[in-house]
Amino acid sequence: MTEDRPNSTRAAALIPFFTVVMIWGSTWIVIRHQLGVVPASWSVCYRFVVAGVVLQAVAMIRRERVTRDAAFWRFAGWLGVFQFVLNFNFVYRAEHYITSGLVAVVFALLLIPNALLARLFLGQRLGRQLAVGSAIAMAGAGLLFVQEARADPTATDRTLIGIALTLCAILSASSANVMQATKTAARYPMIPMLATAMLIGATLDGLWAWITTGPPVFDPRPGYVAGVLYLGVIASSLAFTLYFRIIRTIGPAKAAYNGVIVPVIAMLLSTLLEGYRWSPLAIAGAALAGVGLVVALSARRPAR
Repeated sequence: MTEDRPNSTRAAALIPFFTVVMIWGSTWIVIRHQLGVVPASWSVCYRFVVAGVVLQAVAMIRRERVTRDAAFWRFAGWLGVFQFVLNFNFVYRAEHYITSGLVAVVFALLLIPNALLARLFLGQRLGRQLAVGSAIAMAGAGLLFVQEARADPTATDRTLIGIALTLCAILSASSANVMQATKTAARYPMIPMLATAMLIGATLDGLWAWITTGPPVFDPRPGYVAGVLYLGVIASSLAFTLYFRIIRTIGPAKAAYNGVIVPVIAMLLSTLLEGYRWSPLAIAGAALAGVGLVVALSARRPAR
């Protein structure tokens, strides 16, 4: 009966879930083209200035008010640090060393710390079916990893540095993900809280960029400007609002499965835009990732 279906198989969760997957599947290519003239930290800063301002405007239009007490500022501050400072600075720097496809594949590991931290801080058990789905999906991600690593087998040192930076990003993002499933997060309206966290993050990004790379640098080329706007409005303002609501609905472990499918979408887009050619290994990895997703999302949340 429909009332026995888990939340993760309902349209209210599936539609935003796959919307986020499609959006974030495209960001890796866009981020790649943000590198070069503008230091990574300044690009991150511009992205979240745009995102924070847009969400603040939305909150004002919707007349969403929030009590900005000490707990609010503390929560928004830590969310800004974990999600919008550490996570993205690590990701942008990782793409200096390894391909965007490999960064996306490594990011599939997000489901592991999300599940562990949810168990540790929220008391959420993984459950047998979710564990099976995770194992299948990670096997697929492993095949995709091998495929991407083979693309440049000579750059061992650079590959290791890029992977290490991506793992740091994963831990930062996972901390922010689990924060969204707490009772503290539920106390505040999503949009004004996210806007505040993004603007705090952008301020810290700007300070870090100035300290480490000097005064602001901007690339006036239409491609760079369009990339900042896309990453700020679509990939941040819209996608994070949807994603954090997904976390509150189905939990951080299941929500992290977007990271398993995102590399597949990134590779499909690379096929269309960059001439990427699929190998049998990549096809098998994508298939396993899809099967693992179906198994995991159909699992019921176990009792605490």
